[in-house]
Order: sequence, then structure tokens, then C-alpha cells
Amino acid sequence: MRFSTVATALGAPRYVLYFDQYHTTSLPSKAVTAGINYVITAFAGSSLFTTHPAGQYEPFMPLDQVRALFDNGTKVCMAIGGWGDTDGFGNASESDRSRRLFAKNVAATVKRLGYDCVDIDWEYPGGNGADYKQKPNSQKVKEIDRFPRLLKEIKAAIGSKELSIAVPAKEVDMIAYTAEQVHKINAIVDFVNVMTYDLMNRRDNVTNHHTSIQGSLKAIDTYISRGMTACKMNLGFAFYAKWFTTAAGYNCTSPIGCPTALLEAADGTDTGLSGAMTFEAANYQAAPANLTLSPDQSCGVGTNFKCGDGSCCSQYGFCGNTTAHCGTGCQDEYGKCTGTSTVTSFKKAMANGLTDNAAGGQWYWDSSSSLFWTWDTPELMARKFTEIVKARGLGGVMAWSLAEDSYNWSHLKAMQDGVKGLKRKGY
Repeated sequence: MRFSTVATALGAPRYVLYFDQYHTTSLPSKAVTAGINYVITAFAGSSLFTTHPAGQYEPFMPLDQVRALFDNGTKVCMAIGGWGDTDGFGNASESDRSRRLFAKNVAATVKRLGYDCVDIDWEYPGGNGADYKQKPNSQKVKEIDRFPRLLKEIKAAIGSKELSIAVPAKEVDMIAYTAEQVHKINAIVDFVNVMTYDLMNRRDNVTNHHTSIQGSLKAIDTYISRGMTACKMNLGFAFYAKWFTTAAGYNCTSPIGCPTALLEAADGTDTGLSGAMTFEAANYQAAPANLTLSPDQSCGVGTNFKCGDGSCCSQYGFCGNTTAHCGTGCQDEYGKCTGTSTVTSFKKAMANGLTDNAAGGQWYWDSSSSLFWTWDTPELMARKFTEIVKARGLGGVMAWSLAEDSYNWSHLKAMQDGVKGLKRKGY
């Protein structure tokens, strides 16, 4: 296997941050965002671009306000897609005509809004997306060949503007990224954001790190072996921890291989026994003392609202009385909670986390709640710069997402330091 060692062929290292519409309240200062040279606003729905005339997309924040958060010259890209958004891409990729229409609409929207670049986040061509039970992978085989064709049309339509893609790191999800297709894709796109996180998800039945040095390196090496140019790839970081309920009767003394409860139902729906917690300030703090009854059924961390009438506040911040609201993940400071409060367990995990130095991941098993936690630390991120980015000659790094690290911005600062280190060494 050969590795590119000259990422500087494309200039300075890429330092990419996704900026999503759900986290806009607590934003970092320009001192903390200094050095970021790409910000990708997420998301525009893929179906908007499949019709004539196209649907009207407006970003969640005016682009002049987005640009003001970053260094002068930082490129602002429009991300299309995201988890659960598959239908639009599938329809767009079907024929020469549909691909041209989609590309034309994307280019027109980019020009109208003043974006500098486009990011395609199809999760995932060929299957294994959120709808994989309703629309089995066997019905999506043709998407594997159609995906590069769609990218080619988009790149032609946007001209000199850069085109990037977000790609999975879990090998089972790399359905459309065969060696044959990777060579085609590699020749079209300007850079690739590898989502080297979510390596454990609700479709698994034993514990593992959702992000780790070992798992991330395996994903990068897989893409390189299939023909992806190393310096086109950006290593992905997650500004959140993931949690999974472990099976009853087990004492989980290792981060790898402990059996889990049933995390996904037979129809592909979430059983509510797994989830994620961001590194936002509110998740580390006690609930405000002046909570008021919710006027709109919203509640929980990040709000001043609690649920009334004996209702529960779900992990997703809504009042109700179903198992999904009151079971595992319920927020006990904001309403009734008959299950396990993940906020309480999260704080325990952050205070008592353990480092798996061999695999390069952080973990904690909360014996009182049977919750397994997995996340990245600034120290492990620094190792990833050395052991993956430098070792494999990658073109840069990216993270999901900007404002999910508002507790102390330590993960964002670790990225900033890592990129500075690359520049100092003339990388």
C-alpha cells in the first residue's frame, strides 16, 4: 500500500467545520475559530433540487453572519443531505436528465446565495441509510454506479467551485465505495470528509469505540487501498459522546465486546436504548433554578422549560408520557423520569472516563445505569494528528459540528493546535 506524504500539494492543511442549524446559540469567539478555512452549513434537503422549478433553500443564518464568525477568506460551503435524507439523491441519480436537473439547480442556488463550495452528504448511496428496512439495499444497487455520475454533473455545473463529499468510515456502509467506484469518485471531487466516528451504532450488538485511533486508521487505509488519494481526505472528529445500554447481567470491564440490549427494532426503528450527548455547556451543568412550565412541549438541557402534569422530558427535549419520553434518556431535572437519566450518567462518564491506549479511544461503563459511553478527548485527538493525519499524508481534518463543543471548546482547540502543528512542520 502506498501513502501520499505531500498534502501540501493542495496548499495549507484543510481545517473544516460543519455548522448545523440546531446549534447556533453558543458560538465560539474568533480566537477559537482562527485557522478554520472551510465552514459547511448543514443541511439543504436533497429533494429541493430534483424539481423544475427547484425548491427554495435559505440557509439558517445569512452567509454574511456566518462569515463574520471566521477568518477573512474562509470558504463557506453548502451541505446537501444528511442522515435520513436519501430519497432526493436516489431520484436525482436515476437518469442523465435527472442528474443534469439536480446539478443545474444546485449551481443556481449556490450562485444565488453566494456559497463558495458544495458538500454532498448522501448517507448512503447503495443502501444502509436510515430507510434500509423500508427500502432494502437490494433495491438500491443501481445507485452504486449512478453516484459518480451525479457527482460529475454537479462538478461540471459548479465549475471552479470546490465539490466535497462526506463518506462513511464503517466498512459495512461503504457499499458504493468499491475500488472501481472510488477511482471514479476520486477523479471528480476536490476533497473528502471521512466520518471517522459513529463506528459503533444502534445496529451493533456488542460494545466498541464509536471513534478511536485504531478504527479511524482502518477506515482511512481502506479508502487508500481502494484508490482514494490520501491528500484529498480529511479525518473526521465528533464533538459528542455516544451511549449504549448494555445487556442485563453483564459486568462490562472492557470497552470492546460487551453485549448490548436490543438497540434497533426489527423494522429499523430506534428502541430508545442508545443515543448521543454533545459537549455543550448545558450538558455539564445543573438545570437552571428558575424553570418554568413549557409553553410548547419543548424541555430539557439548553432550555428553561420543564414538563408539567407529571410528564417526562425525553432525551430529545420534548414532553410526553410514552416509553420514549420516560424511559432511558429521560431528563430527570426537567420532568418525571421512570428510566435512566443520561444527563446524570454523562456527567459521571466525563468525570471518570478511561483511556484504551491500545485502541486509542475513551470509554466508561456506568454500572448503576448499565450505560456504555464512548467519545474522543483532546489528548487522543492530538495522537490522531500524529498517528493518522501525518502518518498517512492526509489533506486535513474536519469535525461535526462547530457549536457542539461549547463547554470549554477543548476539542475545537485541540483541532486548532493540531493544524498549527502541521503548518509549523511545513506539512
